[in-house]
Amino acid sequence: MQDKLALIKRIIDEHQNIKQHVKLVGDSVSDQEALNILHKEHSDFIPGRLEVISEKWKRLQQTMAFLEDGLKNHFAFEEKVLPPLLGELLMQALALEHREIIEEIEDDKSIVANISLEGLSREELLEKEAHIEQVIDTLLQLIEGHAAREETVLGMIRSALEK
Repeated sequence: MQDKLALIKRIIDEHQNIKQHVKLVGDSVSDQEALNILHKEHSDFIPGRLEVISEKWKRLQQTMAFLEDGLKNHFAFEEKVLPPLLGELLMQALALEHREIIEEIEDDKSIVANISLEGLSREELLEKEAHIEQVIDTLLQLIEGHAAREETVLGMIRSALEK
């Protein structure tokens, strides 16, 4: 029972910890870290300036690749250790959400990679930025919702194990 409790606490801690520095690609990144990174990228946009936007675009592409790799590792860990605690149906639902998040990141990476900024007017740059902000907002909502649902379930399991 202590092993199960330790696993639950570990996953909950991963969701709560916000790291100061980005780890190397391949390290595990928690859902909460992904949200914080995306929030930072979202707030760093300065409307309509090509030189700033181009740099932000590159960073956003790198960040999304990092998030995809990190979340895949985090999700793989959860999918390895949680089945005995969650049961078959809840685990299937969790794995489905994991796949949806990864698919959304892959789609969003493709959208960002296929945007060309050169030769665009200021108005067109602003339109591209607005589109990317919408893409990021959608991804943020998807990850936030997933993390909240998962933490609720894990908190309930932790309470049961501690009794």
